[in-house]
Amino acid sequence: MRTSNGMLGCIMSDLPTPPASTAPKRLSFLAFVEHTGVTSNRSLGLQEGLELFEYAEDLGYDTGYVRHRHLETYLSSPFTFLAAASQRVKRIRLGTSVTPLRFEQPVRLAEDAATLDLLAEGRLELGLSSGYAATESTFAQAFGSIEGDDVRALVDARLTAFLSAVEGRPVATAETDLPFAEAGSELTVQPNSPGLRERVAYGAGGGSSALRTGQRGLRLQLSTLNTEIGELGFEDAQAAFIGAYRDEHARVASAPSFASVSRAIAPYDTPAERAELEWLLERDAERATNVGGGLLPFQFGRVAHGAGEQVAAALADDAGIHAADELVIALPFDYPAETQRRILRQFAEDAAPHLPYLNR
Repeated sequence: MRTSNGMLGCIMSDLPTPPASTAPKRLSFLAFVEHTGVTSNRSLGLQEGLELFEYAEDLGYDTGYVRHRHLETYLSSPFTFLAAASQRVKRIRLGTSVTPLRFEQPVRLAEDAATLDLLAEGRLELGLSSGYAATESTFAQAFGSIEGDDVRALVDARLTAFLSAVEGRPVATAETDLPFAEAGSELTVQPNSPGLRERVAYGAGGGSSALRTGQRGLRLQLSTLNTEIGELGFEDAQAAFIGAYRDEHARVASAPSFASVSRAIAPYDTPAERAELEWLLERDAERATNVGGGLLPFQFGRVAHGAGEQVAAALADDAGIHAADELVIALPFDYPAETQRRILRQFAEDAAPHLPYLNR
């Protein structure tokens, strides 16, 4: 099955797998933090999310990413949450995967991002992407319609404006004398966090968006699904995306490229632990037999499952991981906090030691 962009699919199929990095890869996680369980003035879900970051830091994870969702029971304001987390963890990095630009005003986003980055002492790993094109009519009711219905054009314009603001370029000019500036003065976003620009990533679903990410000089985030289906398997396709991204990035940026990939896992040591994750395993089997099925042509990565050594074996030869700089463990949604912690612990203690690319 080819992508809708047939020529691009051919190009990606012909790309060699990029050489694996010899440096140890960052080990990180991605969580659906809930804002459920609200009683009086406290949210159990938010508190459990903060505790998850503390737990992951103790286990040695390098970065904690959160999903950014609107009109759902997950984080709609992740910067607020990450600001709180930044004061409870001291080493682990904090990020979004991904903040949808469809719903953001770029200058306001730049203000929030810089403030969070300074609170976190330069530990923000900001992941951006477009938004929810498949449900545009629903979200337009809350966030306004897009003029011309061109989501990509809107997102590209907002990304350009955001990057310009983060880089400290003028966003306005004082038309008259102001208490803080003379007439004619160029005004920039305050505060400014000088190192943030190099830690902005874009979430790409396929080769075309990975190429554009490299051309922007951004970092690259790849998830547990590909939105373009070509002749390559899931892992090899992501390795090709990363190789093409790095080539483009090298042409425009002096800073090194950086690519992360997410993988879903289902570790278990007992029948009871396996039964708890049965839904993940059943969904994985269904997706494996129905590639590209459903409303959108998605290709999903397989869920690595079993005891620690089995999970490690499933990930050991993953071409996408070998091509990347960071492995992100994507935690399942709607599972109890203790299950989320168990998954992180079992991977860190039982699987990671068997993966040489994670040795530090």
